[in-house]
Amino acid sequence: MRYWLMKSEPDEASIDDLANAAKRTLPWTGVRNYQARNFMRDIMQIGDGVLFYHSSCPEPGIAGLAEVSSTPYPDPTQFDPKSPYYDAKSSQETPRWMLVDVVFKKKLELIPLAALREHEALADMRVLARGNRLSITPVTDAEWKFITKQLAKPAV
Repeated sequence: MRYWLMKSEPDEASIDDLANAAKRTLPWTGVRNYQARNFMRDIMQIGDGVLFYHSSCPEPGIAGLAEVSSTPYPDPTQFDPKSPYYDAKSSQETPRWMLVDVVFKKKLELIPLAALREHEALADMRVLARGNRLSITPVTDAEWKFITKQLAKPAV
């Protein structure tokens, strides 16, 4: 089992959207970075833990817990000319972009980015690295345990 931090802009897909979705599951659409795509395509497995991170918002941070709930499959937004994620170079026969589904596990009291920076146990966490813009990053077992045991509080 592996662990991941997956960023989403809350106005596009928030932890509440995930909690209220059919079967509490959403496809992780719109990833257009090859390294993040490769994580989903080549490494993620059903059951992997997910730190659901709200980004590009007034207070970014970990908003909840989710789990990978599907094997990878082509992201349909790459084929839709009306989608902001359309990719004219991608085809049904040779899709460039893959996704996985994630299922809701728990909404948390937001763990702000600033709070993550306060803990030595998280000093090497990739989301904290200067210049990191990846929407999906691996999380170590130790980081996962520290966050879920020490920092995670259920939202009220």
